Amino acid sequence: MKRFIGLLLLLAQLLAACYGQERKNYVVHLEPRDDIGADAVDVWHRSFLPEATLQSSTDGGPTIIYSYSHVLTGFAARLSDDEAEAMRNRPGCLRLYPDHFLPLATTHSPGFLGLHLGKDGFWTRSGFGRGVVIGLLDTGILPSHPSFGDAGMPPPPKKWKGTCEFKAIAGAGGCNNKVIGARAFGSASVNSTAPPVDDAGHGTHTASTAAGNFVENADVRGNAHGTASGMAPHAHLAIYKVCTRSRCSIMDIVAGLDAAVKDGVDVISFSIDASDGAQFNYDLVAIATYKAMERGIFVSAAAGNVGPTVGSVGNGAPWMLTVAAGTTDRAIRTVVKLGNGQELDGESLFQPRNNSAGRQLPLVFPGAGGDPDARGCSSLPDDVKGKVVLCESRGISEHVEQGQTVNAYSGAGMILMNKQEEGFTTFADAHVLPASHVSNAAGAKIAAYIKSTRNPTASIAFRGTVMGSSPAPAVAFFSSRGPSKASPGILKPDITGPGMNILAAWAPSEMHPEFVDDVSLAFFMESGTSMSTPHLSGIAAVIKSLHPGWSPAEIRSALMTSSDTADHAGVPIKDEQYRRASFYAMGAGYVNPSRAVDPGLVYDLAPNDYVPYLCGLGIGDEGVREITHRKVECGKMKAITEAELNYPSMVIKLLSQPITIRRTVKNVGKADSVYTAVVDMPKEVSVTVRPPMLRFNKVNQRQSYTVTVRWAGKQPAIAGVEGNLKWVSPEHVVRSPIVVPPAKAVV
Repeated sequence: MKRFIGLLLLLAQLLAACYGQERKNYVVHLEPRDDIGADAVDVWHRSFLPEATLQSSTDGGPTIIYSYSHVLTGFAARLSDDEAEAMRNRPGCLRLYPDHFLPLATTHSPGFLGLHLGKDGFWTRSGFGRGVVIGLLDTGILPSHPSFGDAGMPPPPKKWKGTCEFKAIAGAGGCNNKVIGARAFGSASVNSTAPPVDDAGHGTHTASTAAGNFVENADVRGNAHGTASGMAPHAHLAIYKVCTRSRCSIMDIVAGLDAAVKDGVDVISFSIDASDGAQFNYDLVAIATYKAMERGIFVSAAAGNVGPTVGSVGNGAPWMLTVAAGTTDRAIRTVVKLGNGQELDGESLFQPRNNSAGRQLPLVFPGAGGDPDARGCSSLPDDVKGKVVLCESRGISEHVEQGQTVNAYSGAGMILMNKQEEGFTTFADAHVLPASHVSNAAGAKIAAYIKSTRNPTASIAFRGTVMGSSPAPAVAFFSSRGPSKASPGILKPDITGPGMNILAAWAPSEMHPEFVDDVSLAFFMESGTSMSTPHLSGIAAVIKSLHPGWSPAEIRSALMTSSDTADHAGVPIKDEQYRRASFYAMGAGYVNPSRAVDPGLVYDLAPNDYVPYLCGLGIGDEGVREITHRKVECGKMKAITEAELNYPSMVIKLLSQPITIRRTVKNVGKADSVYTAVVDMPKEVSVTVRPPMLRFNKVNQRQSYTVTVRWAGKQPAIAGVEGNLKWVSPEHVVRSPIVVPPAKAVV
């Protein structure tokens, strides 16, 4: 009997092997071949599929989902484990990547950044980005939104090759001179024929932030009233729906990037978080965007929302602009008044006219005893009815849900306090009851007050939109921090843009079920590096419109070297703890568009300039070939260190001996210009620049200089050192951050 049962189990295993292997999606990376013409690519890709098997005869067999040709040599396919293993061993196959999902990195900002209407302003002179095409990879858009109207827009440029997949859905709108292309990809849609209509609100928000047209009388429930527009309101938009709700398939992302390059976009806006720290030849986003850069396309990508953890920054390849998130000076103000008279500022998008929590009510802190569930208001006692409840933040995505819990227990209001690591970063969330989001410091004062008295009370007053809040800008706590794990010798993030409480166009979505039926909600506030990224995409489009011949590296250089390290009060920009923000938090600084369009000098990089840098990373000939799509022999060229790449920022891994690096700048200002080197570094480090003066007598002239860095004291600085090198002329200050990381930097 036991032998019979054993035979049955063996038979079951054999049947499972034949019939039961679940097919999975893979991206298949192939060695490039020059002898394969465009019309033969599909046939070549299909030649890699295994022959029919017993399993494939019952389920349709292995299938190709996408054929890539512009950003990756290869295809996406649905394969069983055995088929995938067989394909790995085929000559010409470099690597298989199992499909996986990346998360989204989820108005006043034009004025805050100095973008003002007026015939003499650079924004107007640029035509508001006229003629430039921004390709946006996200959740699609709501095409009928007024932000995507084409008033004042020229027709698409002659080079445009894209298509429009919006269907004739009632009220959905379609393509026009603003939205000139729209496509949806595979698993980003409910089915393969669904149009690229936004099902999350995220894509509508980011697209309008980058290039939304002017819309007057925009607000969110009466707050932040004004004229809304994107950074480049007359740039064209090309929409690539590669995400559904909050998930983005990597094979769809590569397909979207492939289509964007083929269609002829000028700028790619990528508000998707790729922060796993993989080396670049294992990172499909890095590989695909290298090819985009090679075609002259500027890529703006989110740093990610995993801050303030050190080494959490994503999208860190040096051919991308990696964007951190900061605040602006606008707040949707609330004021908590305690029974002892203390007043503490907070924020909330819920601004009721008739507010029961506006009078002093009993105040309770269920988590005073230390229970984490009670601190976060996951569970509440029954006696909170009619009281104001103090809750500790459970994370960005749960703020509204915490208020819903308080509301369900008949609480009269909620005070949401930050955890210690969240510091002073507060959100204007769309709460369902009177609420105030306060800083960790304010929350500690409230908790101490509750502990100090037998009958604590509080009220919440609502002040609406307040301009000029301070300090501003500051780095948001969630913004991912450097150094990059894949390349710690390149400063990442590169730059900071507005990413907190950003008002932009909106589409009702299941991601915000409290508003899914509110068709009148045309604008909404969101926060994240998802929001800061399209700001930089739009500003890059404005620069591209004014300087169409500039390379992606020159545009990135202009943005970085012109950025601000001081806030609007003239003091150093702060992080979420109100400490001086490090370059690993904010990159070179906070974007300053008015200076970026006229930077004076730029640091350029041609695609081939990255090859010796990639060789220097130690990823081998195969690794470099996977990224560059060409045969490379690192042993026959002079590899360079990360510090030697002609990047606008400098990371010097200084040990006991001095280190000298070389940089080359190009004059894009006046023909006859003289720049003098000014070094601002702590006393522990000595920096020598040779020559100390650069003289130019024509536009586009290039000059090189060297920077030698050494320890000035006997002992290296344990915590690392940061400073700046500035090239100063009467018209320009061209600033490069210099970072000497700690000897044992955490990455």
